[in-house]
Amino acid sequence: MRAWSVSTPGPVEEGPLRFVEKPVPVPAADELLVRVRACGVCRTDLHVTEGDLPVRRPDVTPGHEVVGEVAGLGTEAGGFTVGDRVGVAWLRHTDGTCAYCLRGAENLCPGSRYTGWDADGGYAEYTTVPAAFAHPLPGDLDDVALAPLLCAGIIGYRALRRSALPPGGRLGLYGFGGSAHLCAQVALAEGARVHVLTRGAAARRLALELGAASAGEAYELPPEPLDSAILFAPAGDLVPVALRALDRGGVLAVAGIHLSDTPPLHYESELFYEKELRSVTSNTRADAREFLALAARHGVRATTHTYPLSRADEALRDLKAGRFDGAAVLVNDVT
Repeated sequence: MRAWSVSTPGPVEEGPLRFVEKPVPVPAADELLVRVRACGVCRTDLHVTEGDLPVRRPDVTPGHEVVGEVAGLGTEAGGFTVGDRVGVAWLRHTDGTCAYCLRGAENLCPGSRYTGWDADGGYAEYTTVPAAFAHPLPGDLDDVALAPLLCAGIIGYRALRRSALPPGGRLGLYGFGGSAHLCAQVALAEGARVHVLTRGAAARRLALELGAASAGEAYELPPEPLDSAILFAPAGDLVPVALRALDRGGVLAVAGIHLSDTPPLHYESELFYEKELRSVTSNTRADAREFLALAARHGVRATTHTYPLSRADEALRDLKAGRFDGAAVLVNDVT
């Protein structure tokens, strides 16, 4: 099969991705073999490709927003049949026995493993997934529309819950890419006032089209104090900016897996009055189920831009440069 491989991590403009021949993977006993139909392009894929995240699997194939169909099953894989449409997301394994898993916080499992980082992902014709971590998908959305929901949507949903937004609250979103524009739709459906702060003019237009109360530059103050904020942009220098925008008792959740260094924080203006700074680490399978149900109920839809699988490197370059709003999705043009 054809697949993309991170040969030597580095700036995406310098060609760390190679389009290569790889054997079609053989599913382990508990795994599904999935023929990839569409795969979303996530900022985490960029972090894997450029080396912001340490190498865990040499020559890894990125991609963890996979919509596909079951093409084969391991001898112990249950719950699915050949031909079923399934989703493959970021979280692909937890040990199920540690203190975190036992208390329902499997996203903190020290033995967790991830699609497109620890194992080959969806920038390929085929991938595998443990059956216990595969997601049955609804039949009323097409593959391209579903793909970004499988990470961007799920992690945005977890970040929203971590931000402790009160009912009818004022939410600030810093950065407005694939995850934020899905998170905003959930927050708006639940009655929030949403203020978007981001660098891209196209992203600001999309925010207003979706119903945001305002859309401004990332380093500006929003028009009113915020009850909660979520930082989606991987820019540590926005942490104090967002903290200053919070009202008393407000919460800032940092959604990304990678963040550049934060500058020193000024206690009185940025942390006092019981403001809170929280991180977001991956997600649980329960998060995924809850979000996919909410997305169906509220009609959450990704704004998508399609690229053929053979141009995945171009999609990542465009993501880094902010050349599109919403989310990019790869569609298989190889078979």
